[in-house]
Amino acid sequence: MVTWRLADSMPATVLTQSKSEREAWIRTHPKPWDTKTAEEFHRHFSERNDLWLDQGHGSCLLRNKEIATVVTEAILHFDGQRHDIDSFVVMPNHVHVLFRLLPPHRLEDVVKSWKGYSAREINRRTRQGGPLWQEDYWDRLIRDEDHFLRCRDYILENPAKAKLRDGEFVLFSKNNTG
Repeated sequence: MVTWRLADSMPATVLTQSKSEREAWIRTHPKPWDTKTAEEFHRHFSERNDLWLDQGHGSCLLRNKEIATVVTEAILHFDGQRHDIDSFVVMPNHVHVLFRLLPPHRLEDVVKSWKGYSAREINRRTRQGGPLWQEDYWDRLIRDEDHFLRCRDYILENPAKAKLRDGEFVLFSKNNTG
């Protein structure tokens, strides 16, 4: 599962504080982590970031259906060739994708393709320049079927949890359980 966000979706002060707290936590919890420690890390840092993103900070450019469609088309373009998409959601200021890589493709190349194409096309359509997306992305290796189903449920439930109305997000699931 991969998550990335718009560059303006989190204020610099929040990012600086979060980074400092993460670094301090990691110093006291050196890797390799067992499952319990990894889950604690996720609960403490990833869930907090998800809550912040769901509050809708920044320009929320992806709330615009035409712009969100660019991201949707980028994600689906090589489906079945470079990856198998299970589900994704394009939220107003971030994106979650649950998928399986197909060999020999690498995660960083696939995400770079999604973000690169969509940034160029969105900047062209909005006549803007500069960075659209955050520089990096968050990824989680799916450990087992239960973890996979929890990630899928998170994606399918994210718009309702963020109290979004129809038309403010794009939700896709091959399973059509949402």
